[in-house]
Amino acid sequence: MTLRLLVADLDSPSYFVATAAAELGCFAQEGIEIELVRDYGAEKGPALLRAGAVHFLGGPAYIASQEFPDCKGVKLICALSQYSYWFLAVRADLDIERGDMNGLRGLRISASQPWPELGLKYLLADSGIDLVRDNIQIVPPPKSIDPRWKGRAGIEAIEQKIADAYWGNGMRAALGEHEGIAKLHLDLRRGDGPPGARWYNFAALTVTDALIAEHPEIVAAAVRAIVRAQKALQANPGLSTAIAKRLFHPEEVPLIAGLIERDAPFYDAHISPEAIDGLNRFAHGIGLISAPIPYEHLVASQFSRFWA
Repeated sequence: MTLRLLVADLDSPSYFVATAAAELGCFAQEGIEIELVRDYGAEKGPALLRAGAVHFLGGPAYIASQEFPDCKGVKLICALSQYSYWFLAVRADLDIERGDMNGLRGLRISASQPWPELGLKYLLADSGIDLVRDNIQIVPPPKSIDPRWKGRAGIEAIEQKIADAYWGNGMRAALGEHEGIAKLHLDLRRGDGPPGARWYNFAALTVTDALIAEHPEIVAAAVRAIVRAQKALQANPGLSTAIAKRLFHPEEVPLIAGLIERDAPFYDAHISPEAIDGLNRFAHGIGLISAPIPYEHLVASQFSRFWA
């Protein structure tokens, strides 16, 4: 039985653990024949999971709510990495002190639609910022962006002078820094932003209740495969480069090992009650769920013994 894995963004360092688990043979070592679907899971993943076209979906812990109202019918089986992994980068020439939320007043910020844009709006509101009062515009990425590779979306928004800043994953922020176009302003995982922002979200592996009921041994093996990949990348971040050469745009390949080394301390499969509390506040705040979801209804804790 070949099972299919889809990841929201192949180049996001926080989701990369799932990609590495497939590419490094971690699933195979646990007896699972896996196919990594090379598509943009952020858009198509939830529908494909509902249709049974994919079996494992790596991405934001809230991703399945797009197709499974209040996440009924799905469970999180482990974390891929801990804490919110969103970044805000600003034009390199702007005189703004890192982390200064007031410094964002009057800026145009590029963000993909709809979910990243909703997350950015939530962050700004949580910081006491009013878009109208503080003259902040949230603008979409340039239409010229290749839908198969969105890593340069923020950079091109700045270069085309339609934005002064952009919101995205770690790879997008790193590309802007590497090219001297942008500089890091907010890293939620490491404490930037309003209090509690690091708890908005985390990267997780999602499966259907049906797969858990029908093949619990496969789900358990998948969790063990993720933990194998987390440990392998922590021990040797350079393993990521060969994978990137096969899957990434050439501009991203030289950056991935450094990003993995930076994020490796957050590669931990545990899902804490505090993480679910933060996720509930955020997902309810942006309208993804109608009410907070109890831990035991969202997390397949029967597999927690494999998280370590």
